[in-house]
Amino acid sequence: MPIFTPEERERLRDELVSAAQKDANLCGAAHTGSAAGSRLDRWSDIDLALGLKAAASYDQVIAEWTERLYQRHNAVAHVDVMRGATLFRVFLLKNTLQVDIAFWRAEEFGAIGPEFRLIFGEARPPQAAPTANPQELIGMAWLYALHVRSSLERGRVLQAEYMLSGMRNQVFELVCLRCGVIAKQGRGLDDLPRLEKDAAAECVPRSIEPAELKRQFQRTMKLLLSEIRRIEGEPSSELNEVLNEIAG
Repeated sequence: MPIFTPEERERLRDELVSAAQKDANLCGAAHTGSAAGSRLDRWSDIDLALGLKAAASYDQVIAEWTERLYQRHNAVAHVDVMRGATLFRVFLLKNTLQVDIAFWRAEEFGAIGPEFRLIFGEARPPQAAPTANPQELIGMAWLYALHVRSSLERGRVLQAEYMLSGMRNQVFELVCLRCGVIAKQGRGLDDLPRLEKDAAAECVPRSIEPAELKRQFQRTMKLLLSEIRRIEGEPSSELNEVLNEIAG
């Protein structure tokens, strides 16, 4: 089965933009993601934001664009992701290309963050993208840590690795926030300074042997405590003691 080429992707992008410009139900459209900046590469997907006119039927527009992707562009599956009131319908095409179509109501259509390039129509003034809350990340990290401990004690190594991955992701987001790179979904991990990148890599287990999971659990906890110190100052002796006790 052939994998999409960048040329095929850009032809499809042009076709979708042309369809948007002809769609009487739309008041605007924009490129988002890598195409909105200068980050396009061989593996980039297509991200398109559509602004619906106030009088348009939301369900009808979504249905028509869904049919277009399946009937004309060989979609084989899709999944929906809601962000507030906006639906992001993510399509998987037969050639393995991912196409994300976001359906925005007219009053909300506009940039959230820097990756937004208007194609036509009008957009509301740019809004600041929501940032992760360090306190929430810290809390989720120690919550995952409790489940790492209990999974290891029960001999459930696959569950332990799953929970350790969750804990590690929260800690990695803290590191990314501190270093000013993209924290979401690990997108900035490879852009971290060498010291932080190496510290993150050392937390990844090389196997699911209990002893290896335990070692990486302790390293991840050490990294979490280090990030807490950078954010809050020296943690209380009680918190420091409890977190170290959890990791053993």
